[in-house]
Formats: sequence, structure tokens, C-alpha cells
Amino acid sequence: MRELQPLNENVLLELSEKKGEQKTASGIIIPDSAKGKEPTGKVVALGNNIENPGISVGDTVLYKEFSGNEVEFDDKKYLFIPYADILGKVVETEKI
Repeated sequence: MRELQPLNENVLLELSEKKGEQKTASGIIIPDSAKGKEPTGKVVALGNNIENPGISVGDTVLYKEFSGNEVEFDDKKYLFIPYADILGKVVETEKI
């Protein structure tokens, strides 16, 4: 079995692809190629030099838009990103 492991202060994110055309209220179809991708990913692994990360494997995080190196491995898309380029963690909360 093979796996990707980030080194130093890098984080490995799994990128999910949202497919499907969207339609505006006036009926204009927006193809996938015209949409911007949301800069979020699921944490798969943390590098070995990250102290007190504040995130853990399985968390969904928001990162700087043009950061990291995207790779395809075993038919999945991943992103190696510096820990410093993670802006925040996506957290589910209850409505008040």
C-alpha cells in the first residue's frame, strides 16, 4: 500500500470536486469551467515539524487561494500546502 506523507511544515489536503452545472435565476447556465473553486480541503496528514497545529486529520480547512502544489495520486486530487497558508478551520455550529 502506498500513501503520501507531508514533510517539514507542510499539510496534505484532499480536494473534493463539486461537479454539475449551475443555473442563474434568469436561466443562464454556468459551466464548471467558469466557476472558481472554493479554497477548502480535508486534512489528510500533517508534516513532522508542526508544533501545536490547531488542526487535526479529518478537519476541513480554508487556505490561501493560489497556494500549494496540487498532485493526483491513486485517482484522487491532493494539495501539499505550507501550514502557514491555512487561514482557518471550517466548524459546524448550532443556530441560536
